[in-house]
Amino acid sequence: MKMNAYVAGVGMTQFGKFLEKGLKTIGTESVTAAIRDAGIEASDLEAAWVGNAAAGLVTGQECIRGQVILRPSGIGQIPIVNVENACASASTAFNQACAMVTAGLYDIVLAVGVEKLYDTDKKKSFAAFSGAVDVEAMAEIMENLKKNAEKTGAKKASGGAGENRSMFMDIYASAARAHMEAYGTTVEQFAGVSAKNSFHGSLNERAQFRQVLSVEEVLASPMIAEPLTRPMCSPIGDGAAAVVIVSEKKKKELGLNNAIRVLSSALHSGWDRGPDEPGVAEFATRKAYEETGYGPEDLSVIELHDASAPAEVMAYESLQLCAKGEGGKLITDGVTRLGGHLPVNTSGGLLRKGHPVGATGIAQIVELTEQLQGRAGKRQVENARIGLAHNGGGSLGTDAAALCVTILEG
Repeated sequence: MKMNAYVAGVGMTQFGKFLEKGLKTIGTESVTAAIRDAGIEASDLEAAWVGNAAAGLVTGQECIRGQVILRPSGIGQIPIVNVENACASASTAFNQACAMVTAGLYDIVLAVGVEKLYDTDKKKSFAAFSGAVDVEAMAEIMENLKKNAEKTGAKKASGGAGENRSMFMDIYASAARAHMEAYGTTVEQFAGVSAKNSFHGSLNERAQFRQVLSVEEVLASPMIAEPLTRPMCSPIGDGAAAVVIVSEKKKKELGLNNAIRVLSSALHSGWDRGPDEPGVAEFATRKAYEETGYGPEDLSVIELHDASAPAEVMAYESLQLCAKGEGGKLITDGVTRLGGHLPVNTSGGLLRKGHPVGATGIAQIVELTEQLQGRAGKRQVENARIGLAHNGGGSLGTDAAALCVTILEG
């Protein structure tokens, strides 16, 4: 959807393991920061959208998650809309908030994503991910993953999916093996994604993991599901991110000269498509480029959904940064590293910044906003002007269930 809205303020917690903190504490921290950053009061907000994917399973909080999370910030009376859309929950909340501002229904709103995935009972966390597929087809999905692993000689991937790891790592591992077979992509290139993002994450004080890893260290780490070692898999996490969004009229009224314009937010769902038909990521990307008049050659910085290292390589191709099958070369050539032609996941990405699923999409917007405003510190991309966020969620058939591509302009 073509947008005309502005990010006026951002706030984000550190991502990590916070067993002692609840959804309200985590959410309040990000909301308070965003409101302060925008230079407004909570009473100025006219509506709010709250993204969360797994509170019902992990904490037991259902039905009124957003209302519960926002009340400690003094936010009530206004419309509060709860948004659940798998790992794209936060980007969907952002999309809907921007759409309502663009439509002229509100002048100043809040979009926030909050998640707690860590629990003393790890089965709750894994259940949160297992629910992001068609559960009526679960037996068939698991059998297909097992058969594919056995066929390709992937011994670790032949069992344990959904029990001692997220089943999504097996889905990504299967896609990675297919990419390697079809295009000659190497495991070293996948490991290079993790090494690159570990360097970026080391510069981000809000990142869950800040240790710099070499390609060799990534490859020497414990195998999760071939070819994915542990650092090639995004961790679970707790955290929150929030943004204040305003109309052009309100931007001028408040004198927000450094606000970041939202040009497009293309939210789409996967569908039953032909084997050679482009998927939802390609579809949403094309829509976003068409709506803004920008293309991959115009981008300054990207935050994309690297739930696994191979997912980042494949996203390069979906975003038209390179031809199909050539994603690995961008890693080899250092194109997407800080200092390269087009830095990707300067935050550390999901792999190192962390992946509290209901917060991830807005965390991407926070990073891009700070980059475009020139306040990303050691991670700053020189002369950053156009940013793109790519955030997917769930798996249905052969594609993501939901995916959002957003383009911002500084």
